[in-house]
Amino acid sequence: MKTAIVILNWNGRKMMERFLPTVLKYSRDDAEVWVADNASTDGSMEMLAQKFPEVKTLVLDRNYGFADGYNRALRQIEADYYVLLNSDVEVTHHWLTPLQEYMDTHDDVAACQPKLLSETDKDSFEYAGASGGFLDRFGYPLCRGRVFDTVERDNGQYDYKMDVLWATGACLMIRAKDYWEAGALDARFFAHNEEIDLCWRLRLRGRRVVCIPESGVYHVGGGTLPQGNPMKTFLNFRNNLTMLYKNLPDEELRPVMHMRWLLDHIAALETLIVNRNWHDFIAILRARRAFYKWRHDFDADRDAIKKSRKLKTVPEQLPFSVVWQYYVKGKKTFNALTSSPHQTDD
Repeated sequence: MKTAIVILNWNGRKMMERFLPTVLKYSRDDAEVWVADNASTDGSMEMLAQKFPEVKTLVLDRNYGFADGYNRALRQIEADYYVLLNSDVEVTHHWLTPLQEYMDTHDDVAACQPKLLSETDKDSFEYAGASGGFLDRFGYPLCRGRVFDTVERDNGQYDYKMDVLWATGACLMIRAKDYWEAGALDARFFAHNEEIDLCWRLRLRGRRVVCIPESGVYHVGGGTLPQGNPMKTFLNFRNNLTMLYKNLPDEELRPVMHMRWLLDHIAALETLIVNRNWHDFIAILRARRAFYKWRHDFDADRDAIKKSRKLKTVPEQLPFSVVWQYYVKGKKTFNALTSSPHQTDD
């Protein structure tokens, strides 16, 4: 089939038992459904064979994480479009059609996502992507529907298509050709920020990423590592800095990194003093050290991105500091922020 829905699983038996029925009900006429297993130990594959024999499966020999797990799985799957779908996502009737139709009619679009709502509060956006993602000038991610820890109710305020910088890895449709030409997910990230890095590379190559809110799904979230987990904090900070190192132009790299040194240390101190969270404090400092230790491993990537770059900057990297806007000016929602992009005409 043209489209392959690929669920990368690691000990997600309970989530698959809960959510695979809707994936099959609303998708199998339009796509192949695959589960790629990262060496689970919870009986996931036995459950699939017993309860969902129609699902195609492949088993990896160990847990390669989100990034390399998907890379290894997708090399074995032939399709025009991949849909990277988390095991904790509940899809809805007609969810796939708007995504496929938009990709079919817009050859300049490399990737898209649906509107992502919370499975536990279906009138609210979900943290990990909401209605499409952006970056501020210093690399902090934000979404239509979620800025830092402020998650909005869905009142239809973002029910229009928009070009975005990144699409959520919880439910990401991407052209196979673009996935491989842009270099796939960076396996060194293991998990967190890898979809942002990939989408940023796509945008720099002149390819578009779009949120299609006519399609909607519900996401539990926190399936790999819950919020507040020190390893999640470590990976988010280390990988975010690495992504900046790879993708920023020369003239922006040094000033952005200087500002991030200041902002990251402020974040670490806030975590320690205000939240009394010693483990996250240490995780932020460890992440910064880890980034400086390995950053030159990405010099070849940086050179390759420079050579393939068609856009010096992308408009979805917003020209302000979301930290300043959020904490000082009190602008807590995407629409309240200045210089917000406009909706996509088509």
